[in-house]
Amino acid sequence: MSQFDLIVIGSGPGGYVAAIRAAQLGFKTAIIEKYPTMGGTCLNVGCIPSKAMLDSSEHFHNAVHNFENHGISVQSPTADIARMVERKNEVVDQTTKGIQFLMDKNKVTVYQGVGSFESATQVKVTKDDGSSEILDTKYVIIATGSKPSSLPFINIDKERIITSTEALNLKEIPKKMLVIGGGVIGLELGSVCLRLGSEVTVIEYMDKIVPGMDGALSKELQKVLRKQKMKFELSTAVSAVERNGDIVKVTAKNKKGEEVIFEADYVLVSVGRKPYTEGLALEKAGVDLDERGRVKVNEHLQTNVSNIYAIGDVIQGAMLAHKASEEGVLVAEQLAGQKPHINYNLIPGVVYTWPEVAGVGQTEEQLKEAGRAIKVGNFPMRALGRSRASGDIDGFVKIIADEKTDEVLGVHMIGARAADMIAAAVTAMEFRASAEDIARMSHAHPTFAEAIKEAALDATGKIAIHM
Repeated sequence: MSQFDLIVIGSGPGGYVAAIRAAQLGFKTAIIEKYPTMGGTCLNVGCIPSKAMLDSSEHFHNAVHNFENHGISVQSPTADIARMVERKNEVVDQTTKGIQFLMDKNKVTVYQGVGSFESATQVKVTKDDGSSEILDTKYVIIATGSKPSSLPFINIDKERIITSTEALNLKEIPKKMLVIGGGVIGLELGSVCLRLGSEVTVIEYMDKIVPGMDGALSKELQKVLRKQKMKFELSTAVSAVERNGDIVKVTAKNKKGEEVIFEADYVLVSVGRKPYTEGLALEKAGVDLDERGRVKVNEHLQTNVSNIYAIGDVIQGAMLAHKASEEGVLVAEQLAGQKPHINYNLIPGVVYTWPEVAGVGQTEEQLKEAGRAIKVGNFPMRALGRSRASGDIDGFVKIIADEKTDEVLGVHMIGARAADMIAAAVTAMEFRASAEDIARMSHAHPTFAEAIKEAALDATGKIAIHM
């Protein structure tokens, strides 16, 4: 029987990062992945492939709508969805092979098969051919991630009624696409089809899109996407989804209680994700789940079984790749006797539409609900020279600070490169910067990031320089 100090089940951004950090710290480490390639949902059918498709579709959109503005003449550009998908697969292949390289480099033993518990210290690997092997270990990290959720009455046929997984491998550009769910995944993949020429309608149960983000971002993103011709049906509850040949009919009730019917050739079901624990045989190890099917952990990410930990989408909290990675590092370092920490308030959230949307810290709604006395600074992207030079004038930066101490409590932005700029806000808030601290920092000119400085100036009560 092979023996290890640590076994990680699942090779997504939480699992593979945990395995690497543990190996770096001297643990004899193994990782188990049921699929032929490593990287989990994020690298195979999530973060990476969706960004590849977003970038390809954005290039096409610019060629059709924006190149002429820059003095570039392009004669009747056409979108080759097959080549876009092929390129996406090339990106995924390179990235997943990179993870395998890191496993080899750090001497992490990789097992391909389904990992399941035989006991708290024994894990069985069942391979595709039905053979199995038992591994012995001191510690286990469960990092099995999540899978797309659906609604009880929807039959996902993976042809016309699809999830994000199938949306990344479309064989044709939809004429009409209905997106059930106005969250991050739905808006990103809906944007891909929109840019390629599809008529896209988003049906959302709540009264706003990306409901977890600051309300000002939600309003601005909806306004910008509407300008791009995306349609929205908010406060609308879907009650039935039926396919008839190549047409899918969606029945719903709008906010007035009226029955409404939508038809399209594709329906993307994007109503969130749920933790994936199937096949783990958690009962053999005695690991508890909560009422939502998540693995229960304490503040150290330790389950009720002392040598078993869990991280990422399979536990409570935001389902974000970078959260999972931080948790993987935290567990590995704890096992090595170190004292790491994660400030969950400072895990940023990003929507990779164009413009991009990003936020960190608390929203204005959360702070007001908590009764905090706050001051808010705003600065529009269109006031920046860099934005005008590139033509990316939509959006703004919003900074929320404590009214008395001036400490920054939240930074929320929508605009070009917001996904990259949010890191500066995370850094500032990690060191508990005040709005004045940020306002006094030199920001290179001309850059999109200057909007952060200007919003900070506004939050301090001073007048922004360029507005």
